[in-house]
Amino acid sequence: MKYILVTGGSRGIGRSICVRLANMGMPVVINYNSNKEAAQETQLLIEQNGGRAELLPFDVSNKQDVDEALDLWEAGHPDDYISVLVNNAGIRRDNVMFMMSDDDWHQVLDTTLDGFFYITRRLLKHMMPRKRGGRIVNVASLSGVKGLPGQTNYSAAKAALIGATKALAQEVAPRNITVNAIAPGFIETDMTKELPVDELKKLIPVGRFGLPDEVAALVAFLASDDAAYITGEVININGGLYT
Repeated sequence: MKYILVTGGSRGIGRSICVRLANMGMPVVINYNSNKEAAQETQLLIEQNGGRAELLPFDVSNKQDVDEALDLWEAGHPDDYISVLVNNAGIRRDNVMFMMSDDDWHQVLDTTLDGFFYITRRLLKHMMPRKRGGRIVNVASLSGVKGLPGQTNYSAAKAALIGATKALAQEVAPRNITVNAIAPGFIETDMTKELPVDELKKLIPVGRFGLPDEVAALVAFLASDDAAYITGEVININGGLYT
């Protein structure tokens, strides 16, 4: 059986992605780091809609944690494999650069980049021998495309993720694996609650923040068979803020 793994799937965009992808008919593995209650809420939403979901806690930035969790999952699913991977886990530690701490720099980059590397490398060995290949969708950001002040760490992490997406897409395309990135702008989540929403809306041509489910719909398309000829792309979803 084929499975979907969504990192950082307990809340916000990650939760919407999990719920939307469950409608594709495959069971979803919901990764989270510490908020078990939120992850269980996501699992319940999926199951109430007739889908199937499992929880898999681990820190994406910790190689040992990643390996132990996936070892455990594979031991319990000897005939199954993860055919769709959504690298969504990420954190923000915003500050102007001259006041940014070493920890704030490394935590942001480690979560996005080490998480992408450790998990994707591990799962590719199962995707590559399969005739139908797989799908990898990396959740980048407007910050990684445009760069935003106060987010040098976050912009660096997401820009690097975009570069990795383009390179990996070329490596694995012959094995029927697509690798794409999406770059959301301002989306209504816990991460954007503290922002000056009314002022920022004035900068967005459509006049509003995006919805997590709108982002999830794009991920679902890229994870589907309909997107089999799309790879190495970065798709902006920002209401026209930056094109």
